[in-house]
Amino acid sequence: MSEPKFYDLNPDDRLAAIAHQTGLSIEEMQILSGEAGLSLEQADHMIENVVGLYTLPVGIARNFVINDREVPVPMMIEEPSVVAGASFMAKLAQTGGGFHAEADEPVMIGQIQVIDLPDVQAARNALEANKFLLLQAVEGLDPMLEKNGGGPRGIEIRVIEESPIGKFIVVHVLYDVRDAMGANAVNTAVEKLAPLVEDICGGRVLLRILSNLADKRLARAHVTIPLEKLAFESYTPEMVRDGIIAAWAFAASDPYRAATHNKGIMNGVDAVVIATGNDWRAIEAGAHAYAARSGRYTSLSKWGVDVNGNLVGDLEMPMAVGIIGGATRVHPTAKVNLKLMGVKTAAELAEIIVSVGLAQNLAALRALATEGIQRGHMGLHARQIAVAAGARPDQVEELAQKMVAEKNIRIDRAMELLKEMK
Repeated sequence: MSEPKFYDLNPDDRLAAIAHQTGLSIEEMQILSGEAGLSLEQADHMIENVVGLYTLPVGIARNFVINDREVPVPMMIEEPSVVAGASFMAKLAQTGGGFHAEADEPVMIGQIQVIDLPDVQAARNALEANKFLLLQAVEGLDPMLEKNGGGPRGIEIRVIEESPIGKFIVVHVLYDVRDAMGANAVNTAVEKLAPLVEDICGGRVLLRILSNLADKRLARAHVTIPLEKLAFESYTPEMVRDGIIAAWAFAASDPYRAATHNKGIMNGVDAVVIATGNDWRAIEAGAHAYAARSGRYTSLSKWGVDVNGNLVGDLEMPMAVGIIGGATRVHPTAKVNLKLMGVKTAAELAEIIVSVGLAQNLAALRALATEGIQRGHMGLHARQIAVAAGARPDQVEELAQKMVAEKNIRIDRAMELLKEMK
């Protein structure tokens, strides 16, 4: 008799299996299960006016092979079918060698806004001539960061030609933040430089803040799906491949579709970002800004055909995530989730996240281009409706199956069926 599949196990057995695979301690298992984890006292030190805690399910996406390494991926999300979809596409990706990913050096951008300039061009020239001085002024600002290879990397001067307040200058400070997300380091650097910028150009510094359009810190993932592996049920491999490409072309050409298409990518991305205690709002902001970098909002991913007729996909997006500092080192569950993946650097985490985003995108496109998004989603959604209707744990599956069979997944129908079952 073969061993049961991971998704067929109950939650306790799944936890035991993943703990065995990744070497989690008893204490770490208790954190992941919810027996331990974030306390009210810890939460009170994280944000203001704390009155309670809010929990989300943590699912493990299986089958991910990223840069030739098998990675169990924790995903924290409330939406059904996301973890299953990512896992299934990761299994499909294995047939083509898995995901190949890379991340840029972790360079963040700090912005200094300079206004009230009588001569913008003269101010720009002065700042350009003193770039080295500006860079020198922030060297040694964070000795620990620089000891680990980080620190200031460059200065860029931009002129905003048209704005509601007229022309002004923006100074960009490029800062390598290593394994941190980097907001605190960058904000400290631009605050430090503000008086010197004023002295050099004669204007008035207003905003000093990092940018969440981290386009110097991109992550990329690539996947090849062998053509013959795309066939299922009555769908030929060519039908599936060409349908996926046509569905992507819709998103590449139309912002209304692109918004939903990219939301599907972010279903995978955000789930891992949240699970690791990173700033999902920053990742969202950077992703959507990057999707509009041409002046028109479009798809973050690209899908096409290689010379052998295989389906190939690519995803490139800003990925400012860290494994030190912030909630990643305060929230107990975030720490356990980082251990689960075995990541040693922020770049590794970025590569995992962008790979999950690409897998999730493939899952959505495949469903949309073939059987429709609802078929796979219905059963999982029906369970949520069953619980909301008041079904006991032993009734949930039966009630969900009844609603799926009727193709009538609504709370009022669930309550009617529940009365009949009782």
